[in-house]
Amino acid sequence: MPDSYLETLVTAQNNHVARGITAVCSAHPTVLSAALDPIFTGDGPVLIEATCNQVNQDGGYTGMTPADFRDFVYGLAQQQGFETDRIILGGDHLGPNPWTSLGSAAAMDKACAMVADYARAGFTKIHLDASMSCADDPNPLPDEVIAHRAATLAAVAEENGIGQRLVYVIGTEVPVPGGATEHVDTLEPTSPQNAADTVALHQTAFAKAGIEAALERVIALVVQPGVEFGTSNVVDYDPARAKELVAARSEIGLLYEAHSTDYQTTEALRHLVQDGFGILKVGPWLTFALREALYALDRMADELGKPVALRAGMEKLMLQKPEYWQGHYHGSEAELAQQRHDSYSDRIRYYWTDPAAQGLVQKLMDSFGAEPLPASLATQYLPEAMQSLQKAGKPPTAQNLLRGNVQNVLKRYQHAVGAG
Repeated sequence: MPDSYLETLVTAQNNHVARGITAVCSAHPTVLSAALDPIFTGDGPVLIEATCNQVNQDGGYTGMTPADFRDFVYGLAQQQGFETDRIILGGDHLGPNPWTSLGSAAAMDKACAMVADYARAGFTKIHLDASMSCADDPNPLPDEVIAHRAATLAAVAEENGIGQRLVYVIGTEVPVPGGATEHVDTLEPTSPQNAADTVALHQTAFAKAGIEAALERVIALVVQPGVEFGTSNVVDYDPARAKELVAARSEIGLLYEAHSTDYQTTEALRHLVQDGFGILKVGPWLTFALREALYALDRMADELGKPVALRAGMEKLMLQKPEYWQGHYHGSEAELAQQRHDSYSDRIRYYWTDPAAQGLVQKLMDSFGAEPLPASLATQYLPEAMQSLQKAGKPPTAQNLLRGNVQNVLKRYQHAVGAG
């Protein structure tokens, strides 16, 4: 079976060619449709990822199983003429994380069932993450145990991914999913020794599990390049601080995968790819851009005499159902109110699927219909999206502005990974 596209990126980077791919980590239909726009994406593949908490055999917080998510993504692609064979599906943080309240044996049974479902559903990029402690585990979990559990999960994937070329991502030095819960000043990049030890431990564990063939398809190692975002600030990539880690990649021979690259500058993203971070994951920034556009449209509706009060409605919803933001945001009442709507961690993204939120968004979009908005008004509230639409010769409809604001974020990644 020929190498997968992701494996060609390993070869390119090992030959000092700065190529990469963006991992789009979202389940929002507008975000995914923007990423799968055939005019916007060109001819290359698109990598769409789901996390263990988001999508699993129990439904996750989206209510979707892996097969449901696959069908959902394929349906969005087919609606706009995007070939489904250009879609790479990835599973992120696949391991016992959703079930850590259970004992390790029960949690791993659940994790194995989840990985089997992902493999059967056609997810070919599998990030193995067994780094979390379960109810009867020591904390932190020994690295040897993490590697052993990752190999156990890989063996399950191999058994269930029949007819597919599965590739694997390993590594435990991952930033906090969804961003830090407070202000972050600096982060220490992964040490070269820790990176090398992680690879060696997984090599041993895969060999003991009798899945040496899978070991040959481990393409990337998740490491901390020194990037992160908090509720209100971003730690930018500093190539100088990561130079030892970058130098070690030539001996490791794998891609580095960078998580939490949201809100980095285009230059920083480009530096990451040049330094061997061939997989750049982005999620909250995309729904942040979506929320930004929705709130701008809400203000435009006010000016046009069609008030919907989307922001006020979302505030009411988040106060009624605080479970997705409480514990993540901190400060005075005024600071909490601001963070609920404008935080970089974008906890509001968990509310867009709520029927009340969907009703408000539908009302807002219906208020505009398919007619273009006044160009001067659109320029005032969404200048970058408006500029992109002008360059593309598209009218400033509400839907185009919404999608365009998301695509402006994706465009930065396209330039960084060499796809645009």
